[in-house]
Amino acid sequence: MAEEISFQSFEDDCRLLGSLLNDILQREVGHQFTDKVERKRVLAQSACNMRMAGIENTAELIEKQLASEISMLSLEEALMLARTFSHYLNLMGIAETHHRVRKARDVVHLSKSCDDIFNKLIQSGVPPEELYDTVCKQEVEIVLTAHPTQINRRTLQYKHIRIAHLLEYNERPDLSHEDREMLIEDLVREITALWQTDELRRHKPTPVDEARAGLHIVDQSLWKAVPHYLRRVSAALKKHTGRPLPLTCTPIKFGSWMGGDRDGNPTVTSKVTRDVALLSHWMAIDLYIREVDSLRFELSMNRCNDKVVTLANEILLKETASADKHNESWNRNHYGQQTSALPTQLPAGADLPSCTECKDGESQYPILDLPNLMANHQDNQMISPGSSIPSPPFQETTQEFSRRSGNGDVDSNVVASSSISPQLSVAGSSTASPRTSTFNSSQLVAQRKLYAESKIGRSSFYKLLEPSLPHRPGIAPYRIVLGDVREKLIRTRKRLELLLEDVSCDYDPSDYYDTSNQLLEPLLLCYDSLQSCGGGLLADGRLADLIRRVATFGMILMKLDLRQESARHSETLDAVTKYLDMGVYSEWDEERKLEFLTKELKGKRPLVPPSIEVGAEVKEVLDTFRVAAELGSDSLGAYVISMASNASDVLAVELLQKDARLSVSGERGRPCPGGTLRVVPLFETVKDLRGAGSVIRKLLSIDWYREHIIKNHNGHQEVMVGYSDSGKDAGRFTAAWELYKAQEDVVAACNEYGIKVTLFHGRGGSIGRGGGPTYLAIQSQPPGSVMGTLRSTEQGEMVQAKFGLPQTAVRQLEIYTTAVLLATLQPPIPPREQKWRDLMEEISDISCRHYRSIVYENPDFLAYFHEATPQAELGFLNIGSRPARRKTSTGISHLRAIPWVFAWTQTRFVLPAWLGVGAGLKGACDKGYDEDLQAMYKEWPFFQSTIDLIEMVLGKADIPIAKHYDEVLVSEERRELGAQLRSELLTTEKNVLLISGHEKLSQNNRSLRRLIESRLPFLNPMNMLQVEILKRLRCDKDNRKLRDALLITINGIAAGMRNTG
Repeated sequence: MAEEISFQSFEDDCRLLGSLLNDILQREVGHQFTDKVERKRVLAQSACNMRMAGIENTAELIEKQLASEISMLSLEEALMLARTFSHYLNLMGIAETHHRVRKARDVVHLSKSCDDIFNKLIQSGVPPEELYDTVCKQEVEIVLTAHPTQINRRTLQYKHIRIAHLLEYNERPDLSHEDREMLIEDLVREITALWQTDELRRHKPTPVDEARAGLHIVDQSLWKAVPHYLRRVSAALKKHTGRPLPLTCTPIKFGSWMGGDRDGNPTVTSKVTRDVALLSHWMAIDLYIREVDSLRFELSMNRCNDKVVTLANEILLKETASADKHNESWNRNHYGQQTSALPTQLPAGADLPSCTECKDGESQYPILDLPNLMANHQDNQMISPGSSIPSPPFQETTQEFSRRSGNGDVDSNVVASSSISPQLSVAGSSTASPRTSTFNSSQLVAQRKLYAESKIGRSSFYKLLEPSLPHRPGIAPYRIVLGDVREKLIRTRKRLELLLEDVSCDYDPSDYYDTSNQLLEPLLLCYDSLQSCGGGLLADGRLADLIRRVATFGMILMKLDLRQESARHSETLDAVTKYLDMGVYSEWDEERKLEFLTKELKGKRPLVPPSIEVGAEVKEVLDTFRVAAELGSDSLGAYVISMASNASDVLAVELLQKDARLSVSGERGRPCPGGTLRVVPLFETVKDLRGAGSVIRKLLSIDWYREHIIKNHNGHQEVMVGYSDSGKDAGRFTAAWELYKAQEDVVAACNEYGIKVTLFHGRGGSIGRGGGPTYLAIQSQPPGSVMGTLRSTEQGEMVQAKFGLPQTAVRQLEIYTTAVLLATLQPPIPPREQKWRDLMEEISDISCRHYRSIVYENPDFLAYFHEATPQAELGFLNIGSRPARRKTSTGISHLRAIPWVFAWTQTRFVLPAWLGVGAGLKGACDKGYDEDLQAMYKEWPFFQSTIDLIEMVLGKADIPIAKHYDEVLVSEERRELGAQLRSELLTTEKNVLLISGHEKLSQNNRSLRRLIESRLPFLNPMNMLQVEILKRLRCDKDNRKLRDALLITINGIAAGMRNTG
């Protein structure tokens, strides 16, 4: 009953948004067109109803009528219809997300929540102490990637989020009639803005654009979600173990590949990586400044412990001494010097600011042009084209004065006199007094920079507005401490701006924050003081949230991983060994490579000569390692080696990293920041997965490497396994089994040497690339592979889907925590008997051979793939910065996994997720193993999860739609291949249902089935429209309007399928 009520609310939301869109369309494009839209929807709904009732012939006739009417649309009408259905599907997606949030909110005992799982573990006999220690030691890292599967522009994503917030507000029971009318008006405005906004990206995003999108997820959602999630964990721990979560304990952290993943992407350079790391650091500091501002306002109390009193007095004395020193310096420089007689002629440049060294009237300091990451707010030092620059230090607001003075009272005369210097535009136009009218913009920026850096200027001017030390006994000590924190944060932000502009920065290290521990120190001091002085409730509010944010996000929000292909490192070492007349590194056998690398790693001198001249690609690799040495492990996470296959691939990176750190520290005369980066081999093809355990054993058998892991990485080896390329290589079933065995072997290898292992899962969003429900995925890992640690990627559209709203983000974070906790304390059951493993080998072998016989060995398949899908046209989407292919060949082998899956998802055939599975299962069932398979499904979590995921994706597949693509777009001689594949899909469905015991697909997930069915009246016409547009476009390839219409259908279908690649 509760499910019915919840689904009714979802349908109400869909009707509300649909009717508003319809009203807007009538106003924007007229009744005649909206009538056509409604007719197409009714035809599609009728066909769906007939098909669900089993009346296939009638459904087919109605679909043919719908396809016929679509084929007669003009280009303008086709474009408008594509836009309309695309917006309908996006609005339904918003309503569906809100539906999930509402379901989670309305359930009294939410399954998979911390409270639920902690309770079950205690009930099952886990001691409270063990539960507490395991949660506190848990290390989960969610790594956001820029994989090109997020179809929507960020502008549209923001509008979708605002609509979601309005839907939530609409549920408030206290809304008056007027409030509800105003809410409807707001919804109309947002949907109108959606309709009037271009849906398509007109330019490819740069890697920095992609990184900014990732940082926006933090600002938009994770910043709010993380403290709420940690409060839930803490409350559940206290309830079930009697102790809350320690304040600086962070079971989950975040990483990023955006700006660091250079594998096959030449646009990700060493400079991009450096800039993205600094930008992430800048945004973290900016967010902390906002929080400290709010916290200063909140902590107005006077009662505190002696440590806070002492620190506050030290700060005040330091400020007073600093002000006196500056006054003396000012008097000495301006009044204490005897000057000679006035010169008869002014020196050159006398009309320019005396504090700058200018050439040709230009400052030596460039204008700062940071990307506009967030809305302007107080003390935002960012300068962007067209903005106004306050003339420092005299341009402050009353609110600033209030915040600085602590008690909010500011003399209006002082405020008036403080605004004596007007604002000046970056373009150089001036509304200033004659004194400033001769300065050009670059001189003003230089003057602003020096004022901001100087100890006179802004900070000293504040002192004029605050009472002097003897006259402010009533000022709250917490505000004094937090005011000092804020000043340091502002200087830290300014320093980062200068570094981003490559301007030399000689700040005293004591003037800014370099590590999160430095920032945590005064915050924890305030927290302890409040706790000891009866302010525990206050301490556990905004202050505790800020401390938890600092502990989680650190000084960079998300540490940046670097990724590069192993062959690029071999090419670099080739260049070095050739230059040193040592031969060609890549031509050596593995043992010789290891001997050379180990010897060099033990040495204390750099290998790469400073004078070496290399090609552009090798130089870029060396520059990347140099940037890694400059940034260090405080800003960067892991160095991931894609296509790793040997132990030498790992040692090569260790050597290049060591060499760069030696060079950089030698030049600077001080050690590099942080430690060395973790070097993580990524095994992704079936062949490499089969050899993963052997590679790790070989590495750990090398004394230098094993000691390095123990000394520098706390005895932890990290290994990444790739789901995308293995699936494209051998099919989903074989990939799943090979991944399972590889993880078992890697865990065993590490255990043999007493080394702990963290497995890093490179999952995509779709089932074909290893995606699926997080909980199901973690619970189906091999026993011992999740021992309190886990890293996993979240890619493309799944980042927005899982973390786009604070409510959904909190839920996802809880699911990660509880799934990893269960897998650690109650590991999944292994195969019950050897026979099950043998059966898996047999099914995998048949499945792989069948998959490869079609995809790689059938001479017609490649042409069929290009004809039956929009793969060739996906490149026009501009959704990612990297190329669709690793190399220029047109074959499947060099096509990236994302466009491979994306193209089949568009046609609703979703072939990569099931091809080969049916043949493998049928082969086992034909030999009489069906009962064994059913037992495996009931008792073995890995096998059950594999079958459930395939069943889930089969529920999204649509044979009639896939057949329509073939009939219209595929050459007659290749249609037989399409018919064969559709027959294979039916075989897969039959055998999956036989093993799961379900009567029909998604029987165990009724809610998902209903949600899919609700989209079909809009999704099916979109597919038919895409077929028609593809047909026209392939005869008129230069028609830009046709191309736009196609891309909009791709957007709409992606929204309807709820994933892309």
